[in-house]
Order: sequence, then C-alpha cells, then structure tokens
Amino acid sequence: MTKAAPIGEAQLLSTLASEIPDDAGKIGVAVSGGGDSLALLLLAARHGRAAGLHVEAITVDHGLRAGAAQEAERVARLCLELAVPHAIRRWSRPEGPGNLQAQARIARYDLISGWAVERGVTHVLLGHTADDQAETFLMRLGRRAGVDGLARMSGRFAHGGAVFLRPLLDATRADLRRFLQERGVEWCDDPSNEDPRFDRVRARRALAALADLGLDAAALTAVAAHMATARDALEQVTCDAAHEIVVQEHGDLLIRRDRFREIPPEIARRLCQAALRWVGGASYPPRFRPLSEVIRVLGSGGSISLAGCLVRSGPGNFARVMREFDAVRHMVVSAGSLWDGRWNIDGPPVPGTTIRPLGEEGVRQLPDEATNLRPRQALLADPGLWRDDQLIAAPLAGYGTGFEARLVGDRARFLSTLASH
Repeated sequence: MTKAAPIGEAQLLSTLASEIPDDAGKIGVAVSGGGDSLALLLLAARHGRAAGLHVEAITVDHGLRAGAAQEAERVARLCLELAVPHAIRRWSRPEGPGNLQAQARIARYDLISGWAVERGVTHVLLGHTADDQAETFLMRLGRRAGVDGLARMSGRFAHGGAVFLRPLLDATRADLRRFLQERGVEWCDDPSNEDPRFDRVRARRALAALADLGLDAAALTAVAAHMATARDALEQVTCDAAHEIVVQEHGDLLIRRDRFREIPPEIARRLCQAALRWVGGASYPPRFRPLSEVIRVLGSGGSISLAGCLVRSGPGNFARVMREFDAVRHMVVSAGSLWDGRWNIDGPPVPGTTIRPLGEEGVRQLPDEATNLRPRQALLADPGLWRDDQLIAAPLAGYGTGFEARLVGDRARFLSTLASH
C-alpha cells in the first residue's frame, strides 16, 4: 500500500491560505500548547504577515490537570515572540454529574466564541488533522454510525456567533511535528493522550495496528470524504422535499402528512431531524429510536414530545412541530434580549419589562380573537412581553400594538437553513 506523501511547509501554508475566506477580517487561532495547534499558530502568524491579516490567539485552561496553567503561559510567551495578541480563558466545571469530556468540549467552544465576538475575530482556526479525522471515523464506526456520522469533519461551522475553520484536515500529526522540529519549537504532550481509558487513545493505537492493511489515516479520511459526498447528496434531496411539504408559520413548522408518507425513509428521518433541531434549538439530533416515534406520529397521527418540541399530527392533513412549553417555562430575559436563542421582540420601549413564555396566565389575558390565531399548545410557548404579571404584548397572537416578534440569525428561515448545510 502506498502511503501519503509528507506535506511540507509550502504546502501547509498554501492549504491554510486557501481555507481562509477572502473577506476574512481578524483571524483567531485556538492554541492548546500541543503540537497540532502550535504548528497552526506559527503557520497562521506567517500567513497573516504575508497577507496583511491581523491574527490573535486564545488558550482555554480547563483546570482539569496539573501543568495546564503553565502550558497556557508557555503559549503566551510564544505569542509574544510572534507579536500575536494572546488571551487565556479559564473554565470552572459545574457541580454535579455529567460527561466531563463533553462538558469541557462545549465549554471550550463557548469560551472561544465569546472571546471571538468580544475581539471582533471573524474566523477561528482549529488544529484538527487527518489523524483526528481517522480516529473519529474509527470510533464512530464502532458505534455503528450511519452516513452522517462517518462523513468527513466539516471544514467550516458556526458556534455562538463565531465561524470556526479546520484548515489542516489533509495534514497529518507527523507533518506538523516535523514542521515544528525544523524550527526548534517544542510542544507539550497531554498525558491523557496515552490513557487507554479514553476511546480516542484506543482508536489511535488500533490505527497503528491496522496500518499494514492499508487502513491508515489517509485511507480512512478518503472514505470519510466519500461519505461526505453522499451526505451532501442526501441533504439536497431533503431540502427539495422540504420545499414541497413544509410550511413555516412563525416559529412552527407545518408538514403535509400525505406527502410526508410518500418520501423515502432516510429523507423522512433527515427532514424530521432537521425540523426538531430548528424548532427546539438542540445542538445534536435525537437518537434513532425516539426519532422513529416522531416519524410514526407525523405519518399516522397523534402527538409526542421530543427535543424540546411538541409534535401534533391530525386530524387534518398538516402536522405541526412547535416549541414545547415545558422546555421554555423558566426562560426569562430582559426586554431587548434574545429569547430562546431565536426570538427578538421589537417595539416601543416599555420600562420594567421582561420576555417570557405566555403560559396559561398569558393565554388567559389574551382577547378571544387572539386565541383563535394559533393552537393553544403553540400559544403557551410563544414569547410575550411582560411587566410583572401584566401581559403587554404577544406579537405572534396579534396582541399589542406596535410590537413584532422576529426570528433572528440562522433560525430565521427553516428552508434557508436546510439549503445552507
């Protein structure tokens, strides 16, 4: 089996440059102190000087092991030598149970995106490599993942108001360490990378054992790329189906049941999954079994709650996917703030007001004609403008002169969201 040729500095720089959009403003680099992210930092700094781009860096200290703070300071010193502004953000793990690695990963992206917004950084670079892709592929294969799970990592995604890029997915860990060694730059190895309790470590060791069969990082990343092509085709078919059978009504989605029953099962699954995530705002799709129940309800009738959504099907031809009241019951923000991650209420300023769901009390305060505009279950979870216990406005129910509820960002239009994926 032929191994992939090593990638040198010129190709690394060329690849990096090709992945950064022409309209990029400030560029951020997420740097842990490990070999991959340090190489990315040096490459980004060099490209920034050549292209006239402002580059900044951030390190997240999760506080989970001894030496993490010192490693962050080492990164800060290197950034000083490179004339790259650097910030350190520290995470305090919340009390209680939970998947520590998952919590740390979400917190890392939250902290980085918050920093990016504060600093006006338009794109944040991540140091994921072909090895990371191959390890992820192998772990997901072990979990019997489908096309989406086995597809190549996205080279671009949004989180918390920031755009993240993975420009080094075609480079290997060895390529980046060779680049650092040629410059005499030392990196820190995280001890957890040798701890066999973690799936990724076991996957890394399995890859080494499988290399003689040709199942190396290059081979698995190539398969992941093929899966990404298949995923993109399925997403296009799903988008086409949505244009035919889905109607957006404010923040709800109405689905034609007769046409839904006619589409292939995989397209039905994807459409259902996308609808639940758009209405409920979940970061990850629901699992297969409960999702299958939602698909059954959409086709056969009934109601079911899942992923912060209430799905009601029948007695007519349209099923409705709406926000579930229990999921937003305790959401309260000051007037003018984003509510439920997707709603703004625009209108004249009213002192001392907050935005929270209508609930039973809000529905009782609506005039009879307003309660006829939307199903009661949808009204309960609609945003309302409140002053203490007085409902000032419920724009989705047509109540409150001069007020408008507006979906914002990538949650504004369901069909546009599908088409952009």
